[in-house]
Amino acid sequence: MIDSNINKILSKIPNTVELIAVSKTKSNDEILEAFNSGQISFGENKIQEMVKKQESLPKNIKWHMIGHVQSNKIKYMSSFVNLIHGIDSLKALKIVNKEGVKHQRTINCLLQLKISKEESKFGLSENKLKEIIYSEDYKSMKNVNIKGIMAMASFTSDSDILREEFMYAKHVFDEIKKSDKKIDILSMGMSNDFQLAIECGSNMIRVGSLIFGARNY
Repeated sequence: MIDSNINKILSKIPNTVELIAVSKTKSNDEILEAFNSGQISFGENKIQEMVKKQESLPKNIKWHMIGHVQSNKIKYMSSFVNLIHGIDSLKALKIVNKEGVKHQRTINCLLQLKISKEESKFGLSENKLKEIIYSEDYKSMKNVNIKGIMAMASFTSDSDILREEFMYAKHVFDEIKKSDKKIDILSMGMSNDFQLAIECGSNMIRVGSLIFGARNY
C-alpha cells in the first residue's frame, strides 16, 4: 500500500520536484516499506525521534528535520541530518555552523519564511530572512549552507489564499537566488496542497498522510 501511494504521488509530480516522505510518528517497519520502494528522503519533526530512527534504519536514508528547530537540540542531529528545513533565527544558524565545525561537515539548511497569517506558524519576515542571508555573520560561516526557503501555507481549502501565499514565497526565493547561486530549494506544499505549490514554483514537497495514512498519536 505504501509503495503504491508513493508511486501515485510521483506520477503526479515533475522529476524536478523532490518528494520528502513525512514519517513522523510512523514505525520503522513503515519507513522501511517506503525505503524499499525507492524512497530515500524522510522528514521528521522531533529531533529525538529522528535520532532513534536514524540509529536503527539504513544509513543511506536522507533525514530532513522539518519541524520547529530548538537550538539546544541541534547537536543531537548535526552528525547526520541531510537538510534542516526550519531555521528561523541567526542564533540557530550559528549553532548549526558550530556543530558543523565539530563534525567536520557542511550542514545544509533552509530558512523558514512566514507566509501565513496564522499565529501558530513559525517563520521569518522577508526582511529578517534577507538580513540573515546578506549578513557578514552568515558570510563568515564555513560549515553551514543556506540552500533556500521553506514555507508553510495557511490551513485552508481556499486555493486563492494558498496561491497568494505560495507566490509570495516564490517571489522571495527568486530575489535571494539572484545574489547566491547556491540557493536552489523552495520547500513548500504538503498532502493537501502540494500540486498547487508545485504550480507556484515549489521543487520540494513534504507529504505524510497520502503516503502513510493518518498520523499515529
